[in-house]
Amino acid sequence: MEATVGTGENTMNRWWRIVGGLSMNLALGAVYAWSIFVAPIQKEFGWSRADVSVIFMVLVAVFGLTFIAGGRIQDKLGPRLVSFIGATLNAVGFFMAGYTNSIGWIVFWLGVVAATGQGFGYATPIPVMSKWFPDKRGLAVGLAVAGYGGGSAIFGPLGGNLLIPTYGWRNTFFAFGIIFFVMGMIATWLLQNPKPGYKPAGWEPSQATKAAASHRDYAPSEVVKTPGFYLLWLAYALGTSAGLMVISQLVPFARAQGHSLTVATTAILVGAAGNASGRILSGWMSDHLGRLNTLRLMIGISVAAMALLFHVGSSVAALYFLVFAVYWCYGTQLSVNASTAADFWGTKNVGANYGLLFTAWGVAGLIGPRIGGRMFDIYGNYQYAFYAGALICLVALCFELLARRPSETKKVVTAKAAAA
Repeated sequence: MEATVGTGENTMNRWWRIVGGLSMNLALGAVYAWSIFVAPIQKEFGWSRADVSVIFMVLVAVFGLTFIAGGRIQDKLGPRLVSFIGATLNAVGFFMAGYTNSIGWIVFWLGVVAATGQGFGYATPIPVMSKWFPDKRGLAVGLAVAGYGGGSAIFGPLGGNLLIPTYGWRNTFFAFGIIFFVMGMIATWLLQNPKPGYKPAGWEPSQATKAAASHRDYAPSEVVKTPGFYLLWLAYALGTSAGLMVISQLVPFARAQGHSLTVATTAILVGAAGNASGRILSGWMSDHLGRLNTLRLMIGISVAAMALLFHVGSSVAALYFLVFAVYWCYGTQLSVNASTAADFWGTKNVGANYGLLFTAWGVAGLIGPRIGGRMFDIYGNYQYAFYAGALICLVALCFELLARRPSETKKVVTAKAAAA
């Protein structure tokens, strides 16, 4: 049964939903600190870099696919049940990964169980924020999903600089699992929908807002018939592939550039700050500049940042600056595409509709990490991996330039006007 809140709530009440979204996404977003586990796991088992990259690759793919189911259930039954399932599976998957003795074991618990929890958990904050904040949709969604980008800012240094060196990578997985469960239960309690048709007190959409948003709610079967869906999907898949390539290989890349472990793990913190900033500030920018214009700008910046990172990454300052930029542009896509889905196709089915678009990120999980791991195994460095990242971002930009919000038929608009 869907939990809803009435229209008489105060402003603080709706902002508590963002706290719930942050709590959920901070726990889920710790997966971006995955690269802290790569070296110790590889050292213990002797697996190749490409073999270890499969773990993250499967996790991202399963996450993207299960997001669809989580979004659909959320649209039908509300966020509470889906949040509980997601938080529980994510915590259990991380905890059980501490017992790893084979690739198959960690792929199952982290790449399937935790990833399913990720898909279900991530499916709830975005629709909830879209419904609570029609007046500040880009900013609110950005704030909620910033936790996913910022989780590694907490758990990357905590795990890489303290827990793993002191207690080992297995105990770090155990500790993360327990922490994530507590955070997920807090989020489950806070995440709930307003009543249908909710508007903030005193707010009326401006003409610009009306022009930017869909006048009706599209069913998922209608969304896949719009050309804009496929252009956004392709841009999303390619743009985030480049980001995931860097995320999955950041610590090994920094170490290969001659940096100490402390510098390398601190790069995770810098990247997390960029990721979170991109989700929040680019979300805010998209409320003013437009969703597509913001996406185009940030993907364009990614092209240059990717091309430069390998060549200047031996400098600590340059490494941090460009990692921040790459993560910012990556975070922008996770935030602004979610708001774009609500604008393009309405909020009623945004869980399922964004779930369809989000499969692009799942596909990116098959591409990005594999590029980094395979290129390193072949060439012994990451030069061609970053060249490939720049190239696919350039192609993504081309698709983003072609994307347009679906036009409504005259029949639908006339019917809406008559009803009004």
